[in-house]
Amino acid sequence: MSARLDATDRKILLEMQEDAGQSLDEIARKVGSSKTPVWNRIRKMREQGVMGAPKVTLDAEKLGFEACFFVLIRTSEHEKEWQDKFLKALRDRPEVQEAHRLAGEIDYILKVRVKNARAYDVFYQSLISEVKIHNVTALLSMEEIKATTALPL
Repeated sequence: MSARLDATDRKILLEMQEDAGQSLDEIARKVGSSKTPVWNRIRKMREQGVMGAPKVTLDAEKLGFEACFFVLIRTSEHEKEWQDKFLKALRDRPEVQEAHRLAGEIDYILKVRVKNARAYDVFYQSLISEVKIHNVTALLSMEEIKATTALPL
């Protein structure tokens, strides 16, 4: 179920997607409102679950995490017990930035950020020692062309 948003709500969300660190005064000026109504709208959208707490985006490469792998996983296991164990293994590993269950030939895709190929191998060996996986294919991203969490409001 999607939330009902008016034009001002959408402008606020666009501004916050661009830079959530802006002051309320800056956001209010940019959306053509005043501080209190903007704060009330933000609070309401948070209560509705439209947005969560603001987060800081870190530069992975500047922090030494130079390798990004997309990991394609096929499994022959589909029981709840296996899934629970697999999902726990993913949640327990901070290297996994994203995990998606897919329709089609590939069951899961992971986005894994590590310092280098050796660190990926440590991650891989740890994962397969904990959870039975039929097939794993790791694809090294050579260049990040676009990365955003912004929605086209």
